[in-house]
Amino acid sequence: MTLDRFAPAIFVLLWSTGWVVAKYAARHSEPFTFLGIRYGLSALAFFGLCWVLKAKWPDRATVLRAIYSGFFLHGFYLAGLWWAIANGVAAGISGIIAALQPLLTAMVAPFLIGERLQPTQKFGLLLGFFGIAVAVSPKLLDPVAASLVHAAVPLAINLIAMVSVTYGTIYQKKHLQTGDLKTIATMQYVGALIVTLPLALAFERLHFDPTAEAFGALIWSVFGLSMGGIGLLLYLIRRGQVSRAASLIYLMPPAVAVEAFIAFGEPLTVPLIAGTIVVVTGVYLTNRKSARMAEA
Repeated sequence: MTLDRFAPAIFVLLWSTGWVVAKYAARHSEPFTFLGIRYGLSALAFFGLCWVLKAKWPDRATVLRAIYSGFFLHGFYLAGLWWAIANGVAAGISGIIAALQPLLTAMVAPFLIGERLQPTQKFGLLLGFFGIAVAVSPKLLDPVAASLVHAAVPLAINLIAMVSVTYGTIYQKKHLQTGDLKTIATMQYVGALIVTLPLALAFERLHFDPTAEAFGALIWSVFGLSMGGIGLLLYLIRRGQVSRAASLIYLMPPAVAVEAFIAFGEPLTVPLIAGTIVVVTGVYLTNRKSARMAEA
């Protein structure tokens, strides 16, 4: 019962460390190279878990859908996010941009699944994007930056990554409603590897600095995030507490900002704090109706 009570909060706090890990990993490895190693080990770890638990593997069509969804849920998403962080986007700002996922999902839902937005939800969308503008404004206007493009390109890539994970989430909801989640997760990491490995071979030198910090970031990425985070999500689904976990997603941006401040000394500036509050408010307003429906 204690785990039931604290599992959603643990999940959010665990997942929020992904941005901090990305910053640590950037010190010792190129982003695509690190992610390629992570995805390969994650796929093997999940395969071993499926073998031990004798999980039932899906049919060929479901396997292909899972691999395809992995292109966007993990592959393009984290490739863009980690590249952006490696090229100067602060972990705290990237965490705020991550809050755009539910906003983007709500924005495209009317076109993809015919879901109409209420006036409050539309206001929440506008508020969320305004909050992002407030949070990133110092980055774009920083006179230290070589040019506007130097600052804007990594932020744009980070935003594109949010579009990728939004599409992947909607695709999974439409096409992967059944099947063992452990086997689906395995195939999704295979899909992510298919995306990331060519990027590493084409654009990087496959550099990985074999230091304790690098291996620590890798171990945490595989077992803490890929295995631990997904394991907790599976537990929450089985216990019927997904709505509680979803509601705590609103705490992700401030959690990342605080962790980045502790780990790297990233300043908790007024625009960052104000932007976080505005984004969290926008996400809450946009998702309030759907959350109530889920609890009903």
